Amino acid sequence: MYLVAIGWMFVVVLMTAAEAMSPVGTLLGAFFTLTLYGVLPLSIVLYVMGTPMRRRARQAAEAEAASAQPDGSRHAAGDPLAAEREEP
Repeated sequence: MYLVAIGWMFVVVLMTAAEAMSPVGTLLGAFFTLTLYGVLPLSIVLYVMGTPMRRRARQAAEAEAASAQPDGSRHAAGDPLAAEREEP
């Protein structure tokens, strides 16, 4: 995902440089090229593509928070399985 984003920004930076160095181009045009072809669309795409990762992180945090809460009994929290005893 990030490789495509890096490649897209490379192309946009080259387009911006061509716009700025062109005899009929302007720095304002180069700025809008960078903003409207690069930063704005790429930020939207990366936000949408990162949604599943954010959802998994949120669910993992909720699961950890739920497991850290006491279960209502007066017993100390511990492993659900008994430890294996070893003979000396």
